[in-house]
Amino acid sequence: MLTPDPFNCDICYDVAVAKPLRKIFMFSPFVNKPLLPEWSSQWLLDAFAWSLENFDADQFYNHTVLVLPTDEYFPGHVDSPHGMARLIVDRVKGYAGISHWPTLITNQTSCALTTPAQVEIKGALRGPAGISDESIDDAHRLLIPYHPQQINNPEGLIASFAHIFAHYMGQMAKDAPPGGGEYWPHVTELLAVYLGFGIMFANSAFTYRGGCGSCYNPHAVREASLSELETTYALAIFAVLKDIPNPSVTKHLKRHLRGSYKRMVKEIKNRSQDIARLKEAGSGSLTRQRMA
Repeated sequence: MLTPDPFNCDICYDVAVAKPLRKIFMFSPFVNKPLLPEWSSQWLLDAFAWSLENFDADQFYNHTVLVLPTDEYFPGHVDSPHGMARLIVDRVKGYAGISHWPTLITNQTSCALTTPAQVEIKGALRGPAGISDESIDDAHRLLIPYHPQQINNPEGLIASFAHIFAHYMGQMAKDAPPGGGEYWPHVTELLAVYLGFGIMFANSAFTYRGGCGSCYNPHAVREASLSELETTYALAIFAVLKDIPNPSVTKHLKRHLRGSYKRMVKEIKNRSQDIARLKEAGSGSLTRQRMA
């Protein structure tokens, strides 16, 4: 089902950005400095702790998987953009543990998006304890919009759907996110990484707007709030907490991100106090769930 992304190609990025940067950094005295400023790394770690505390740490550690952009994870073939959108939404919901959420997929080009009435999610927010109810009418379902041209960028479309669900989920948090409402777009992207979609987010965070002809299509790309490196750092946090080996991640990342990712994993593993705090945040969440 998934095809190479012609609108955000590695070749264009490598020619226009990556190769010149490699020449600069090869002779730079700052090559061993952290890839992100400390405040940015710390915010990402804080936001991950917020995710663990508010959105089922047990689900994260025992059921959440690193979703890969492969036919194995997104099998099936359909003959229409809407059918493709439905197929991807169903898979994204399954991997996020929210298959029971009532949703309505809408084509942005053929409908007027309206604010839905209050939506009820029955049973647990995530996981097998959630209760599906197919009798819910369209007016009481969560709207999931898409543009048909997004089908040409499957990784970006997967990330967009995951971000929409993270936006809805984030509104149900018990605690305010780090930085407050000003960082809402950023924290919901990180929450989508927490749900398992970090590879798609990292691969679709940067779009080169020049190069070979049709490599850029404004309707096909995903508008990102976290930078490419920030998203990759969030993915590295996910992988460290889940004990995922580097090769299982890097072979699915764009080439220019692989070296940065490995450096980030090493840096995060050396932040023993932060890792201990994240694991404590998860255990604290589990304790509150057992007491509830």
